[in-house]
Amino acid sequence: QVQLVESGGGLVQAGGSLRLSCTASGRTFSSYTMGWFRQAPGKEREFVAAIRRGVGFTYYADSVKGRFTISRDNAKNTVYLQMNSLKLEDTAVYYCAADWSPALNTRSARDYDYWGQGTQVTVSS
Repeated sequence: QVQLVESGGGLVQAGGSLRLSCTASGRTFSSYTMGWFRQAPGKEREFVAAIRRGVGFTYYADSVKGRFTISRDNAKNTVYLQMNSLKLEDTAVYYCAADWSPALNTRSARDYDYWGQGTQVTVSS
């Protein structure tokens, strides 16, 4: 089993930056595809970014492409989400997710087996 803990959320002005971290424990971290999802009040959970195991191919939602960067440090069992040029619509609870399956749809929340508790990101203007 994998346990995930997010950190790094907070309050930031529009145009600013934050870096989220997700630290994992349990099975070998490097064997898992890692994803970031977010959920705003009254909205469905949506895909933000993902990074596959191995070489680490990355995926991004169109709404964050060019602004957010996902990366991983397998030695630290940690995945990061660097968020730049933040917008009001980026306000949400951000969740870290993990899954082992090589057939995983990286953009589908339902495909991930393990989830963190979430960290709040609030963008103000």
